[in-house]
Amino acid sequence: MTAAELRDWIVADFGVVPGEVTPVGHGADAAAAVWMVRAGDTRYAVKWSGGGSAAGLLLPDRLASLGVDGVPAPVRALDGGLWSERDGRRLSLQPWVSDVRAVDAGLSPGQWTAFGALLARVHAVSAADVVARELPVEEHRPDAVLAATAAVTARLAGDGSGDDLVRGLAAAWRDGVELLGALTVQAAVLGARLRDRPARAVVCHTDAHLGNVLAGDDDAVWLIDWDDATLAPPERDLMFVVGGLPGYAPVGEWELGRFAEGYGAVDVDPDRLSYYRTVRALADLTEFAAELLDPAGDRADREFALRIVRAELTGAGLAALAVGAA
Repeated sequence: MTAAELRDWIVADFGVVPGEVTPVGHGADAAAAVWMVRAGDTRYAVKWSGGGSAAGLLLPDRLASLGVDGVPAPVRALDGGLWSERDGRRLSLQPWVSDVRAVDAGLSPGQWTAFGALLARVHAVSAADVVARELPVEEHRPDAVLAATAAVTARLAGDGSGDDLVRGLAAAWRDGVELLGALTVQAAVLGARLRDRPARAVVCHTDAHLGNVLAGDDDAVWLIDWDDATLAPPERDLMFVVGGLPGYAPVGEWELGRFAEGYGAVDVDPDRLSYYRTVRALADLTEFAAELLDPAGDRADREFALRIVRAELTGAGLAALAVGAA
């Protein structure tokens, strides 16, 4: 899709006349493309997504209507909807609230507290809310990610064909076989255990790491990218601040203390925390592996994916943290 086509869609669907159109390169969602679009003195984040669900737009709109600050609401299309359909994907506009990503600049003490307060307000939304009750519900069933892991393993155990990047992936996968085995066993065991231990489900962002947090003046913070929102125990979000997410900005006891000033007591079930870390680590590994295994993919993106997989499987990322904390 060209910039000219994107401009035509935005004008036709939202009545916004774009000037500058700039691709936004960060983010690991292969099913979405994001641009910064300037229309006069106003900037928008434009997303064209075939991944996740419509919750990524319905929920921020609902949270904003409930007075939850820090969640940018989507701009209404000319037909009154929160998005338009273009080539089988959702096209949406949101206000461009900040240029500053917390993963790059970090958060001040006041911003950590504001982030805690924001997540507390999200978690306080009733699970019976008209939009919240339409969200997927956490079932602690890791079947899909375990099947994806097994499929990658089987693919890489084949005849060794493929380009140098695929061969590099195969070598990393072989070298990390013990860690992969520990993760798959842990996901299955903890999933079964937690299915027999019901817990309170809250509205969770599910990807609330600092890459999805934007920072502004006067301790302002915003949480973006709600495509995978789910009803789940709070640990689904708290895993990103209890121990942090390796590869992003560090989250230590000092940061957690400031976060708790806004969130309240951060009490976590160690089994749930370990389960969510484990499943996330496997999901990241299999998603990057899938990108590597696509010979038509962008070479630079595939090289980046290989670096991530190698780091994870040599113990420098979330995978080792997940196993070590079990």
